[in-house]
Amino acid sequence: MLIVYLSYRNHSTAWVVAGLAVAGSLIGSFFLYFLARKGGERYLAKYTAKGRGAMLRRWFTRYGMVTVIVPALFPIPLPMKIFILSAGALGVHPLVFAGVVVGARSIRYFGLAWLGTKLGGGTIPYLKSHLGLILLIAAAVFLGLFLLIHYFGPKPKPEPKLATASQS
Repeated sequence: MLIVYLSYRNHSTAWVVAGLAVAGSLIGSFFLYFLARKGGERYLAKYTAKGRGAMLRRWFTRYGMVTVIVPALFPIPLPMKIFILSAGALGVHPLVFAGVVVGARSIRYFGLAWLGTKLGGGTIPYLKSHLGLILLIAAAVFLGLFLLIHYFGPKPKPEPKLATASQS
C-alpha cells in the first residue's frame, strides 16, 4: 500500500508512483516469465503434478492469460506466480504477456493512486470495509471472463507433455 501512502502525501507525484509500480511489476513478472521460458517445464512438472498446483495448471491451460488478469487486477492477495510461470513455460508470446500484466496492473495501481489522492489515510480502512464487495467484483470478473472463453473462446488444446522432475 506504499502507492496509497505516497499518493496521499504528494498528490502531484501519484501518477508517477503508479507508473513506476506498473513498470516494476512488469520487470518482476518478466523475470519469472523468462526463467520459466528457459527451464520452467521441469518446475511445472514438479510443482503442478498434483493437488492445487495441478488444478492451477489446468486452469492456465484452458483459460490462458485470463488466469493472470484477475490476480494482477485486484488488491487482494491471489496466487499469480504459478500463472506467470505457466505463461513462460507454455510459450505465451511475450507481448501478449506484457499487455495483460501492464493492463491489469495499470488499473490496479492507478486506481490505488487515485484512491490515495481522494481518500488519503482513509483508503486502507475503506478497502478493508469493502473487502466483501472487492471479492465479489473479482469473482464476477473471473466468472464473466470464464463464461466468455467457455462459450466463445477457442477450444482447449491438449495439455503439453512436460518433462518430469526425475528426467535429465
